Amino acid sequence: MKLKFIILLQLVVLTGFGQDLPVDKKATTETKNLYRNLKKLMKKGTMFGHQDDLAYGLNADQTRWVGEVNKSDVKSVTGQFPAVFGWDLGGLEMDQSENLDGVPFSEMKKNIVEIYQRGGVNTISWHFRNPLDPKKSAWDKQDSTIGNILRNKEALKNYTNWLDKMAVFVSDLKGPKGEFIPVIFRPFHEHTGSWFWWGKNHCSPEEYKHFWQFTVNYLKNVKNIHNLIYAYSTDVFSSKEEYLERYPGDEYADLLGFDTYHRNAPGSNETFIKNTRRMLSDLHEINQKSNKIIAITETGLERLTEEKWWTNILLPILQGNDVSYVLVWRNGRPDHFYAPYPGQASAADFVDFSRNPGIFLEKKTRTESLYKK
Repeated sequence: MKLKFIILLQLVVLTGFGQDLPVDKKATTETKNLYRNLKKLMKKGTMFGHQDDLAYGLNADQTRWVGEVNKSDVKSVTGQFPAVFGWDLGGLEMDQSENLDGVPFSEMKKNIVEIYQRGGVNTISWHFRNPLDPKKSAWDKQDSTIGNILRNKEALKNYTNWLDKMAVFVSDLKGPKGEFIPVIFRPFHEHTGSWFWWGKNHCSPEEYKHFWQFTVNYLKNVKNIHNLIYAYSTDVFSSKEEYLERYPGDEYADLLGFDTYHRNAPGSNETFIKNTRRMLSDLHEINQKSNKIIAITETGLERLTEEKWWTNILLPILQGNDVSYVLVWRNGRPDHFYAPYPGQASAADFVDFSRNPGIFLEKKTRTESLYKK
């Protein structure tokens, strides 16, 4: 009898490890497959991503293009789309037709579906307004916002109403067979800074963790949303302890990431490489226990003033590290862009970067069949 119990226990343990499930145990088949395959892909290389890649960008003469079908600055330079596409839901909570950067939500949905059908990956952030005072933006610095939301029934109702709208949005994302399209959801990002109302100076670690857990539980258990992979994403951090101070727990996050921007180049080049590699090393140490996806969820050098930034700065950061994806920020204006466009000084170097065997754009990513077993 004792031997049978031991064998049964071993089977349960082995089965649990073998399943390798995301935090939402009711996640759709495609979401579970994406979760597992993103972890496997880390061993092969790193997917390249770009925020709002299909929504707008820059022409060779630095004029803006907006909403042109199948146009992409990354594709214009390399001949193919990126592997990962970033989107933001800011404005959805206010029933706006466009997000805070002017992207129509209807077009965003179409793009997400097309990206999924091509084998790419979608990730969503949310610069939403302050539920205590919806006239104020995500950059509102009112103290105790999260604590007051959790204690104030009216504010909490505002917040859950916004989550309801998000649930409708992600429920509308369906593939050709009616399956829900998996999305990486990255809420309350850069919280180790204090420029957003959810930042570290505006709430306690316990309040932040409680708010995160409430959000995940509400989406999973109340709204029955099961096509999300949850990404925990800090700003730069100085130690593993700082990174984990507000971590909601392994039961509430599927992905460990951070945002880090390269500023003051070229004087800071070596420091940026060293510090980013150190942060990745910290995540890999944490991940020995947590066993999550790892990503650099936002990065870039504004205006790409270093012609060899891709092969001399970003590539050395990624090499030797298991990183699922790296995403650079948007090409919003001639003075605010993070990916090259035709004729931009770093474009040739970006092509060299994209051809590195360890870098995955959309064509190589498609062969990985991320949504299948």
